[in-house]
Parts: sequence; structure tokens; C-alpha cells
Amino acid sequence: MQYLLLVYTDDTLLEALPEGQFDTMMRGCLQHADQLRGQGKLLDFKQLEAPASARSVRIRGGRASVTDGPFAESKEVLAGFNLVEADSIEEAVRMAQEFPWAGTGCIEVRPVRDVDAVRKRVGA
Repeated sequence: MQYLLLVYTDDTLLEALPEGQFDTMMRGCLQHADQLRGQGKLLDFKQLEAPASARSVRIRGGRASVTDGPFAESKEVLAGFNLVEADSIEEAVRMAQEFPWAGTGCIEVRPVRDVDAVRKRVGA
């Protein structure tokens, strides 16, 4: 089964890291990602640009509104994701715990829905 590991970071905690620690963490994270990919466990991953570069789109009453930045005020912002293959949510949680960003934010582990099953159910 596939799980999405949503990586949230807190800039305050990242900025408080000792000089060079972020690069060390990132290097270890990328090396770990390479290992997981080699094992067939990591299917894809992406990093996101800073929240200030985002736009949030809402449609209410038939009218669109576009605002700058993330959808909500929060210390932790979505920074990227990892799409993994795991036998259970417990295995996906263990994988999330191996990434350093759980220490500077949060990694949400969420099962990926089988869209083909949804298509079949709704007749699309």
C-alpha cells in the first residue's frame, strides 16, 4: 500500500539549528532517500518552495479568491512529501521517524486512496 509522508517544518526550529546542521541533516536525508528508493520503498519525493511563494485559491458562492501564502497561519508549514510503499501504516510511521524533519516540525503519515477503486465506485 502507498502512504504519503507530508513533511511540515517550523522555521523557528530550523533557524535555531547550529551552523551547518541543516546541511548535515539534508545530506543524511537525501542519502536515506536514496537507500529507500534502492529498496523500492520510496516511490517519489519533492520539496516545496517557501510558503511566501504560495497562492491559496478558494471558490465561494461562484467567486474565486486568490490570496498570497499558505492557507492558514501556522508555525509548521508543508515543506514537501515522500510517497512510499509500505506493508502497513506502522511501517510507514517507522519510515517517517527515520527522516530528521520530524525533529523540526511534523511528518503526517496518510494512506493514499486507490483512485481506480473510486472511479469504479462512482462510474467515472
